[in-house]
Amino acid sequence: MSIELNRKGANMITYLSGLISNSPNKLISYAEFISAALYHPKLGYYMKNKEKIGRRGDFITTSNISDVYGRMVAKWVSRVCEKNDLSPVFCEIGAGNGRFAKAFLQEWEDSINSPLQYLIVESSPFHRKLQTDLLIPDYSIVQVASLEEIRGFEGIVFSNELFDALPVHVIEKENGQLFEVMVGMKNDVLLEEKVPLTNPDILTFLQEGNIKVNEKQRMEIPLSMGRMLQKISDALTKGIVVTADYGYTNEEWLEPQRAKGSLRGYNQHKMVDDVLQYPGEMDITSHIHFDYLLQKGEQVDLKGLTKLRQDEFLLKVGILKELEAHFDANPFSEVSKRNRAIRSLIMPSGISSYFHVVIQQKGLTLKELDLFEY
Repeated sequence: MSIELNRKGANMITYLSGLISNSPNKLISYAEFISAALYHPKLGYYMKNKEKIGRRGDFITTSNISDVYGRMVAKWVSRVCEKNDLSPVFCEIGAGNGRFAKAFLQEWEDSINSPLQYLIVESSPFHRKLQTDLLIPDYSIVQVASLEEIRGFEGIVFSNELFDALPVHVIEKENGQLFEVMVGMKNDVLLEEKVPLTNPDILTFLQEGNIKVNEKQRMEIPLSMGRMLQKISDALTKGIVVTADYGYTNEEWLEPQRAKGSLRGYNQHKMVDDVLQYPGEMDITSHIHFDYLLQKGEQVDLKGLTKLRQDEFLLKVGILKELEAHFDANPFSEVSKRNRAIRSLIMPSGISSYFHVVIQQKGLTLKELDLFEY
């Protein structure tokens, strides 16, 4: 797999060329490539002053379909905090354009109207400005650039499509041997090269997670997932961690349709199989390892409470009541549009069927019933 580099990402190309030239064997891991392509302070896709989410961007998230998602989470958080004597403090990691936060805060103001602290962890200066422009002065929020700035947090930690955007290594099995797929460059062309797998962290990941790889299967290895979970645990003293994302269990990874892995790019809402295209100019994502998320969480004192499909989660928190309470015969009214958005979130073939919600706890002894029975 290779792609001739275009002029649009010339600065990123120059940076990658230097990174590769200065690396052992003139190769870098996919994790290093993705880290540069997405998170370089000036050249990375997420750091650029460019609209990324929504119709004029490259991809869409659940919270950008409708404000229903953010409003439902707000109602649920209010009930969970009240029932379990938790502080109404909410921390969103990676808030993007701020639309989830706006929906959450508006619902809190409309139907809950009690003290709330809303904290956003956002590494992108561009997104921090979008959030500020959208939320201030109507709502009170605190923004920080990294989880390292938070200690002793008590409350709810929430993320939507955070882990799928973290850098990943790529491995492949061939003739019974595991290889790591690396990235190199020749004549201004990015290309792949497979080398025998020797990275001890990847080998430990596979062993600890009891992860099997089929012959000729390619798989992403998210070492950064463990580091992110550790950062969340370090910041949190007592509370609940809610992760909404898409991914597979160990068993699902072995299904034949996963043989080529899940690493993809998104450019102007079109899926791009070869993520070496458009470095720094498009989103790069991969499905996460749910079993490892729960297992690693246990190791860093984040105890698993439940894992639900997102549509199941929304049904449990009462989204059907939103349909029952609001009806308008006019199909073009805002109420009808909102009801269609609700249906899209709970239909078996809708966007929520691809997502799961994982809930973990630290410093608490809650059971799943404590989250959904009020």
